[in-house]
Amino acid sequence: MKMNLAIIGAGAGVGLLAVTQALENGHQVTALSTNTSAIPHHFALIKINGSATSVDDVKKAIQNADAVLITIGTKKKKGTTLFSDMAKAVITAMTELDSKSPVLVISGFGVGEGIKHTGLMMKVVINLFLKDQYKDKGLMESLFAKSNVSWEMVQPGMLTDGILTKNYGVFPAFTKGKKVGKISRADLAHYLITEAESPRNINRYVALTY
Repeated sequence: MKMNLAIIGAGAGVGLLAVTQALENGHQVTALSTNTSAIPHHFALIKINGSATSVDDVKKAIQNADAVLITIGTKKKKGTTLFSDMAKAVITAMTELDSKSPVLVISGFGVGEGIKHTGLMMKVVINLFLKDQYKDKGLMESLFAKSNVSWEMVQPGMLTDGILTKNYGVFPAFTKGKKVGKISRADLAHYLITEAESPRNINRYVALTY
């Protein structure tokens, strides 16, 4: 079934791969990014240069969307509020548009309750390099959880540039002893598209890994 998908953070990485896969699946895509130059032109694609933290820009991107995919990222390690600012903008935009469409958000394994299920090495990496990002992602998750938005937090393992395999584990609940390792950006994009097409884990925190 053809859908209208909004992809926020579509200019690179997982977002760009999600755009490509969505178009290959025959969907109409609206891609929002601060820089859309890397996104190839396509007859079924609308590109919007804008910010994920701007309510007006987000409203333009999601106004006709059957599902919203949020794939934003930042190289800023210290003091970032990108993720929580995005959450506030998206929640406001969804509310003002009275949209009931699902919002699939890439977070990170180890955010929130997930930190209890990470290994020692991952805990060290988070504390040394990603502490501020993960703190802000935790705030992002709590903002969505307290909202009326139909959200899903997608918490992948370590991202790689590996090929699309379509062969990965989906874990919608934390289980003791579960190891979350790596997953390719291509497979993460694949999950987002297939989940948008047939949502199964709304209002859940979903870990993805091989």
